[in-house]
Order: sequence, then structure tokens, then C-alpha cells
Amino acid sequence: MSLSQEIVVRTLLAARTKISASAWLVTRDVQAAEDIFQNLSVKALAGATPFELEAQLVSWAHITARHEALNWIRSRKGRVVCLDDVVLSLVAEEWEETPEGPRLKALRGCLDGLPRDSRQILDLRYSEERPCDEIAKTLGLGLDAVYQRLSRLHRALKQCTEQRLAT
Repeated sequence: MSLSQEIVVRTLLAARTKISASAWLVTRDVQAAEDIFQNLSVKALAGATPFELEAQLVSWAHITARHEALNWIRSRKGRVVCLDDVVLSLVAEEWEETPEGPRLKALRGCLDGLPRDSRQILDLRYSEERPCDEIAKTLGLGLDAVYQRLSRLHRALKQCTEQRLAT
């Protein structure tokens, strides 16, 4: 069962500061970060992606904020001031030192067990941030086939992660 619009709004507002901060870290522009938060809120409420759990919604929001912020920078064609390399290094070190939670460890184990072709499609989509139509062309597949495979992989990874956490 999908989350109601009321729960979506309540969840997004509760996580607003962190989601906006995700966008601000990339854009370094308060107004852009606010616009990105508002745009992703509209997308979440439109219901194109049904969310069953609040954690799914928050995770999606952080990822979407980051992607939207990167798109915002690309649209500015280099007219954006980025964080100094020293600051970026400090942030990277801090994030690297953050211990992995059990869910992330379980997910990494599940990813390691995937066949090579499944891992390739996930890498193209999420590591290289390629759009699905480009993945379809690269792999010689139809667009619907890419969507189907990603959907199946998401379900399989969710199930595998939950099984690993249960043991």
C-alpha cells in the first residue's frame, strides 16, 4: 500500500533540512536548494513513484536532490562556485569514516552476489548516472526491457537485503 499524500508531506517536511542540505552541498546556492526541495516534493506528491515506506521516500528524496543539483550546475555551464578542494577532502574523509550500518552492509553483500550483466545495468544507471534510454542503446535492449530489469533488480535487492538483515 502506498503512502498517503499526508504522510508524504509530513515525511518530506520532517527531512527538509537534510534534503535541502544535500542539494546545497552541490549547488552552494540556498535558493536553488529550496527550489530543488520544492520540485522533488511536487514529484513525490504526483505519485509517479509510489512509496510503501517513509524510509524509501526519504532515500529517494536525497538521491533526487543530488541529481537535481547536479543538473542545476550543468545548466549553469560552469558559472557556479564549488567547494574548495580542501573542504571537499574533509567532507569525503568524514563520510568515509562514518561506519556502515547493517542495511548498507547487507546491500553490499547482495550487490556482490549479482551476475555480471545485472551489475552492469546497475552501474550504468547509478554509478554513471546514465538515463534509461541511453542504457537501452548501449546494451542493445528496448527501453521497456531496461525498466523491467531495473525493477526486478530493485525487488531482488530489497528481498536479499531484508533476508540478510533477518539472519
